[in-house]
Amino acid sequence: MTLQDFLNFLEKNTETIIEYTGNHFTLVLSAVVISLVIWVPVGLLLTKSDKWAARVLGLANTIFCIPSLSMFAILVAIPFFGLGRKSALFALVLYAMMPLIRSVYDGVKNVDRNVIEAARGMGMSTGRILREILVPLGMPIIFAGFRITVVMTTGIAAIATYIGERNLGRFISEGLVRSNTPMMVTGALIISVIAIGLDTILGVIEKWIVPKGMRRKFEG
Repeated sequence: MTLQDFLNFLEKNTETIIEYTGNHFTLVLSAVVISLVIWVPVGLLLTKSDKWAARVLGLANTIFCIPSLSMFAILVAIPFFGLGRKSALFALVLYAMMPLIRSVYDGVKNVDRNVIEAARGMGMSTGRILREILVPLGMPIIFAGFRITVVMTTGIAAIATYIGERNLGRFISEGLVRSNTPMMVTGALIISVIAIGLDTILGVIEKWIVPKGMRRKFEG
């Protein structure tokens, strides 16, 4: 493949590239938002019970180990889901379970117990301790899990093309069948750009919401 071949492919398929990129991005965005709404509260609840935390995290790890293509195939066989976005979205939310719950649980659990006891001694309620101490102090770990989830979801979303999703993964799958290198490179390159771009944006946001001293402590 030459650079000219690649540029010709981009020129001839601009509309399709824009369509697939939009579909890919909206799938990732929907999956991440739904995952945050579901798994962050679950992670916070699990900090109240180590017994239940072990069970749920074990389940999350098991789900995470299922190959993505197998997961999609299982969901397609269920009448309610079938081919298309429902199955893709549900699978991505399931995969996000492990990194999000784990990061929230570990982030809160790693907060110094002495700080929590001091807050209780000052008369702070459990809810206030959670909002003002546990979550802020655990934010470096929580946010790291969030960034991993976003990048992971962007990659796995490409596999959804095998169950009817018209996204960037289709360029890769059809490119392999046709031995069309420019098509494969286009899909892989744009997916990589989306993943890197989203991670970079989240990195900037993290600098805004996580104090510098906490970032250094976490990184060190």
